[in-house]
Amino acid sequence: MPEAARSVPIPRLSPADPAPAAPGPEAAAEVARPAAGLFAIGLAGLCAFLGFYATQPLLPLLERVFAVSKAGAALTVSAPTIAVALASPFAGWAIRRWGHRAVIVGSMLFLPIPTLLAAASPSVPVLVGWRFVQGLALPGIYAVGVAFLAEEWPPAALGSAMSALVTGSVIGGYTGRLLSGLVAARWGWRAAFVVLGLVTAAAAVAAARLLPRARRPRPAGPPPRARPGDLLRAPRLLATFAVGFNVLFTQVAVFTYVTFHLASPPYRLGTAALSSIFTVYLIGAAVTPFAGRWIDRVGSRRAVTLALTVAAAGALVTLAPSVTLVVAGLTAVCTAVFVSQSASTAFLRTAAPPRLRPSASGLYVSSYYLGGAAGGVAPALAWHAGGWGACVAMVVAVQLGTVALAHRAWRPAA
Repeated sequence: MPEAARSVPIPRLSPADPAPAAPGPEAAAEVARPAAGLFAIGLAGLCAFLGFYATQPLLPLLERVFAVSKAGAALTVSAPTIAVALASPFAGWAIRRWGHRAVIVGSMLFLPIPTLLAAASPSVPVLVGWRFVQGLALPGIYAVGVAFLAEEWPPAALGSAMSALVTGSVIGGYTGRLLSGLVAARWGWRAAFVVLGLVTAAAAVAAARLLPRARRPRPAGPPPRARPGDLLRAPRLLATFAVGFNVLFTQVAVFTYVTFHLASPPYRLGTAALSSIFTVYLIGAAVTPFAGRWIDRVGSRRAVTLALTVAAAGALVTLAPSVTLVVAGLTAVCTAVFVSQSASTAFLRTAAPPRLRPSASGLYVSSYYLGGAAGGVAPALAWHAGGWGACVAMVVAVQLGTVALAHRAWRPAA
């Protein structure tokens, strides 16, 4: 499988699905004009994640404006991840009902609506509600987008297409955090959601116009489902779900609560400065594609072990009383988590028996984003117990526990 494609699970058709139609003249035209299609795929990824984590740099501001707890403010980060976890298993049903392209376009055009409405929220619970609705749209863009590329893109160009989607997603996540912080620092948090909604709408319209038409017939019939007993008889698969849960848990926990840490004495960073720390995501995104070859060489088990050990060390570095060292630690955490996610997703195909792979893909995505939801809320307990140091202790414990789990459960089959 191409390196870029391994960073996300690819839903597969069941054996009962109709065979793909042979490429015709339209297919040749699409292959001959890949640039517009790749640009559209990148824009789709940008749309999906532009507002997804946009409240992370705003958390200290929301805590202050609404007089809520850190856990209450952090729910604005957890809500969309919970929505993704709940909605992802229905992506296959939506594809069979409306087709890949219709679901992607519809989700992109819908997403600006809750984003703009979030700006009018009179309270945190209402804001959390609109954030949840934002999250419901993401699987229709990203998860269905991965399936669309796997089904429609020429095999020789699939790696480039997956890279475009992943790159657009990373740029969208970074841009959303940066925009929200800069706009909120000057005009307030409501203006940040207005700007994000308008940018998302513009990108969605452009992507919808450029996205290639589907050439293959829509999959028919219900997707195969896994019974609980099937999963219990696949311990390596259950361990892979747990690894995915823990990987996003640590990422969200670190980057959500470090904003409270850096907004407090002695740092006292403002909203704009907090948004700039997410630039470290671009470093992680640049390193991850090259790490693919390394994962192929050493295997997922060893890659996760080494990457999460580096992440734990990076988390400990953030305890240093220096913004420079905190940013260096965040860079290590972010990069190592991206590599861990690539390795975990790559191992999914090995861990899942063939008959469970269609269900395993959706369940992995749900587990992954449930971990993100937990990472936005659970560290609040640690924060109340001991501040940032206690949060780091929780994160490091989860990272080292994940290393032990992968090392034990991902052993090569006898």
